Amino acid sequence: MKGLRVREMALADCDRVAEIRIRGWQSAYRGLIPQAYLDGLSTAEDAERRRARFAQADGGVVNLVAEDAGDELVGWVCHGPYRDGEVRTPDAELYAIYVHPEHTGRGVGRALLTESVERCSRAGHGRLLLWVLKDNGRARRFYERAGFHADGAEEPFEVEGTTVPEVRYARPLPR
Repeated sequence: MKGLRVREMALADCDRVAEIRIRGWQSAYRGLIPQAYLDGLSTAEDAERRRARFAQADGGVVNLVAEDAGDELVGWVCHGPYRDGEVRTPDAELYAIYVHPEHTGRGVGRALLTESVERCSRAGHGRLLLWVLKDNGRARRFYERAGFHADGAEEPFEVEGTTVPEVRYARPLPR
């Protein structure tokens, strides 16, 4: 996408990031997560949670946004330390990456992921890990093209009584 810029998220971005995240969930997870749950997601509630988390940030979690040439926010990514239970490990984790559905397929996700990989590498992490829904073929192909591989770990993710399996992907980071 021409004119795309990735920058640190600001408090003023919370409403748009919430919209990107909610619309991303509703688009990417249609048919994978119960539709009633997706329909019930609230942008206003998500924005309020983002503002609260932003106010409590300790610098360990990095939130980045992508802006198009017209300064419209079109994507968001979040990464930080990987936790095994409550224990932080030397690895990093990609917690979330979402592109507004109107902007998918234009390189926004790739730009956000590239920036997260670079920042995690510069921070000295040896690997970047992430969890993805097992049946989300589009996302899995996206990560595989970016050098990630399923490492064999799986976890159940429960949504309104429905178990949705997740698989873990890993990518070694250059030092």
